[in-house]
Amino acid sequence: MRAFIFPGQGSQAVGMGKALAEASSTAREVFEEVDHALEQNLFKLMCDGPIDELTLTENAQPAIMANAVATLRVAEKEGGKSIGEICSYVAGHSLGEYSALCAAGALDLTTTAELLKLRGQSMQKAVPVGEGGMAALLGADIKKASALANASSQGEICTVANDNDPTQVVISGHIGAIERAIAAAKEHGIKRGMLLPVSAPFHCSLMAPAAEAMEEALAEASIFPPVVPVFANVTAAAVSDADEIRELLVQQVTGAVRWRESVDNMAEAGVEQFVEFGGKVLTGMVGRIAPDAEKVSLVSMDDIEALLKSL
Repeated sequence: MRAFIFPGQGSQAVGMGKALAEASSTAREVFEEVDHALEQNLFKLMCDGPIDELTLTENAQPAIMANAVATLRVAEKEGGKSIGEICSYVAGHSLGEYSALCAAGALDLTTTAELLKLRGQSMQKAVPVGEGGMAALLGADIKKASALANASSQGEICTVANDNDPTQVVISGHIGAIERAIAAAKEHGIKRGMLLPVSAPFHCSLMAPAAEAMEEALAEASIFPPVVPVFANVTAAAVSDADEIRELLVQQVTGAVRWRESVDNMAEAGVEQFVEFGGKVLTGMVGRIAPDAEKVSLVSMDDIEALLKSL
């Protein structure tokens, strides 16, 4: 059994998608549709930068999705098989959940791009710059990270945002609480706390205004049953019902990304191979969660061709 997985924010890089578009008209069609949907030349920004503009949340989110979906569409085209024929489950990390839903046919590409643009804008606006922050806790499991977050809150918001793997958890909240957590990390048996270069405190209750904006947008969006079940971030469980997907995407804005549990549960369901589209971050996490599983990263045409030969 095989799962297709899709990366989240942080996997953007200048030049992303360029070689794929040069090699495949299928990839070019994806980038052109996203540009048309957003009424901006996002693909030029992806190819040429500058990196600080590409990294803006409202640009990074649809760019990472477009790159991942283009990689998938090329693999489907070159292999002559649809996702439903070669994959049992899909999942994505944070914004990657939208890529996964698009890949599985629950959202069309234009809708996915529009939703991610709005998601990025509304998350950025939810908290004034400088008031919130996020930190990666290295050498931390969920139990240690939760205890540190609780101890550091002191009346402010400080909570687990991403349970990435058994050795890395990300916390999010008010910047004062995050800084207290970084300072106290070693006292809680955590190797290191590291402030992340993000513009807003994602996946915590401070994102409530963004959740409201997404609830309104998702209520109007057409969502269809996916061709394969999607493992949702907030439940770490498979979902196929369109209305449930809609509700979980709203909860995802303020809820924690339960990635470690999602991978564990996919492995328990029989997944033996995890294929990451458009990035290499998630396969590293999978290696620490399910070391016996096979991990494949698809970024280039060579990567795609190597996978197709093995199918």
